Amino acid sequence: MTKTSSIGVLLVNLGTPDAPTAPAVRKYLAEFLHDHRVVDLSRWIWCPILHGIILRVRPPKVAKLYQSIWTDQGSPLLATTRSQAELLQQLFDDKAIDCQVSYAMNYGSPSIADGLASLGNCSRVIVLPLYPQYSSATTASVYDRVAKVIAKQWNMPGIDFVRDYHSHPGYIKALANSVRASWHEKGRGDKLLISFHGIPKRYADNGDVYPDECRETARLLAEELELKADEWLCCFQSRFGREEWLQPYTDETMEKLGKEGISVDVICPGFAADCLETLEEIQVENHDIFKEAGGKHYHYVPCLNAQPDHVGVLFDIVKNKLRLEE
Repeated sequence: MTKTSSIGVLLVNLGTPDAPTAPAVRKYLAEFLHDHRVVDLSRWIWCPILHGIILRVRPPKVAKLYQSIWTDQGSPLLATTRSQAELLQQLFDDKAIDCQVSYAMNYGSPSIADGLASLGNCSRVIVLPLYPQYSSATTASVYDRVAKVIAKQWNMPGIDFVRDYHSHPGYIKALANSVRASWHEKGRGDKLLISFHGIPKRYADNGDVYPDECRETARLLAEELELKADEWLCCFQSRFGREEWLQPYTDETMEKLGKEGISVDVICPGFAADCLETLEEIQVENHDIFKEAGGKHYHYVPCLNAQPDHVGVLFDIVKNKLRLEE
């Protein structure tokens, strides 16, 4: 990405270890779990737990999971984000719109500092976190890190920040098209499970609108697919620790539906790119829970990744920020 422009676009995703090894995972988890936005406990309580237990026990286990999804291009999330940025750049070039596109990870490499630096001397930067639904634990953390980087610059660019795109019509249509394509290829289950990454319920109680935006995305997707009320369900995955998280829990729902003999398709609209939480947790772990409970038909609908209609949505979001007409 050597193009120069006065306008920059920075795509930001969560992050990934540099390698599927215990040391690389430990480094990544240390950065991720030190973020006050992610874990808001007192550091006097949290740091002994993190360094004394979690960073000693979890890295080898998590590294094995990463090994199961690692590709020749490395981390699927990083490879997909790179492709999204390249295809978005191509769209701007094809439309003769003077924009320079780059990408970064909130945790890991390339960092947000690296991503902003790669945009050179752009006088205006549009930061697009690849989190369709806003959360203080994700989107707001990107905002914090961008602010921290530019606070050190003598010539600070103007920053336009995309808060969310959970109800963007093109995003909803792209999700619906991906479900229809899965139904056409693999058959249709009795119920569509729309699974989002969870957060502690306490965060929502404190004002985080994330669950509302997730449920709105799910409702709009079901509406676009013309599903009846009993043909879809919104649920939440990836809980960690002992406190209550957003419910219903995906894994418990899988077990229940498996026992009831209900066939399912699963989609994860909160992820802009397939990653450990989709390729391993949903496609493997939750599939196993469903099968062991007696379930039969189970199909995972991949993330939108670098599909043309998804990149088109990102293009439309940026174009609207720039107030450009076709």
